[in-house]
Amino acid sequence: MTRTITRSYDTYETARSVVTRLEEAGVASSDISVIGRDETSTESNAAEGAGIGAGVGGAAGLLAGLGILAIPGIGPVVAAGWLASTAAGAVAGAAAGGIVGSFTSAGVDKAEAEYHAETVRRGGSVVAVRAEPEHEATVEAIMDGAMPIDRSTREAEYRADGWSRFDETATPYRPPVV
Repeated sequence: MTRTITRSYDTYETARSVVTRLEEAGVASSDISVIGRDETSTESNAAEGAGIGAGVGGAAGLLAGLGILAIPGIGPVVAAGWLASTAAGAVAGAAAGGIVGSFTSAGVDKAEAEYHAETVRRGGSVVAVRAEPEHEATVEAIMDGAMPIDRSTREAEYRADGWSRFDETATPYRPPVV
């Protein structure tokens, strides 16, 4: 039975490198998704979105299909893969639940889905992989080798800031000026 494995990363660059390593290990691009903040890309005009994938991802693979979505509660993100398609459908009103619904429809439990959505809202990136049991260990080794965010630590930080769940009606997050 296919399982969805997700990890959040502080930077889009890290998520992008994870996608590249997964593809190099033989994971099909159709089984990988990435969604996150790449400030250099999301500051661009959304009409330029089609060209961004080729510029940052090379000529082949998942990243060549990178595009820009505006997700309620998050703002503009770069996204590619099956999760991006689900999120785009949710944004267009074709699916309920927005980004959290996109994660939960992929088999991610709601609490984890809310954490990943909030991580993207706060500038992070998420890689999600649909893996068959015989490939789970390889996928997890690659994803964990890139030092994903420790969920329990990060959730504690979010809660200290007053967070209790992802709110798709919230304005895009802006970090406090220190």
